Amino acid sequence: MITFPNAKINLGLNITEKRPDGYHNLETVFYSVPLEDALEITILNDSKQKFALHQSGLEISGEPENNLVVKAYLLLDREFQLPPIDIYLYKHIPSGAGLGGGSADAAFMLKLLNEKFHLHLTDEKLEEYAAMLGADCAFFIKNKPTFAEGIGNVFSPVDLSLKGYQLVLVKPDIFVSTREAFSFIRPRHPEHSLKEIIKRPVNEWKDNMLNDFEESVFPQYPVIEDIKKELYRKGAVYAAMSGSGSSVFGLFNPEEEIADLDFGQAFCFQTKLK
Repeated sequence: MITFPNAKINLGLNITEKRPDGYHNLETVFYSVPLEDALEITILNDSKQKFALHQSGLEISGEPENNLVVKAYLLLDREFQLPPIDIYLYKHIPSGAGLGGGSADAAFMLKLLNEKFHLHLTDEKLEEYAAMLGADCAFFIKNKPTFAEGIGNVFSPVDLSLKGYQLVLVKPDIFVSTREAFSFIRPRHPEHSLKEIIKRPVNEWKDNMLNDFEESVFPQYPVIEDIKKELYRKGAVYAAMSGSGSSVFGLFNPEEEIADLDFGQAFCFQTKLK
């Protein structure tokens, strides 16, 4: 059984306050985009192993047991005593990009296990499990436009469609540490909530919708800021860094003819949103 976990972008991201527990409260809008990994599971027969992870595509560092797809399997296995499985993960979503690739893999693994082994878990229960794996994992259970607050784990639906807009996504060969990005943040409550800004026409977002991480990341990695500026020069109606970086996306009008884009060795993805 196979599934295709997709990436997300952050439409705006405001860091509103630092919490007593050391985490930060924020607000953002998650929006799914069709940049996908591939995830397949099969029964692992005649083996004393609980799982075997076979990973291809873009490289992922770390031990198999620390991979979020494995953690998702072990989480459900503790409650449902699942059969041993082979896990085949093809990575196409870049890591360390602010695109939620690992979180998507984990959430889609929960959904895949639920379907294959007839666990009869509701979306709400799957979201509970997903939240144990990461703050934004639960978003990928329903995978619909979502306003997120708290530490990125309190969700409410957003009536938003970017259907027809052209998306250009660029990920330079730069890793931005989320911890480092947060260390330079100055929390503040925005004058207008993203809940209100997101209702405005997309061509008004440029002057109203911000990603607070850009203020701390751009001075350290000017090439990321340069990518955003280049997307605007090429005609993007809105461009921003996703999450804490290092990917940057641009939205182009449906009928816009996008000029030739050249970002050197950076990972580039272009599609029309559906």
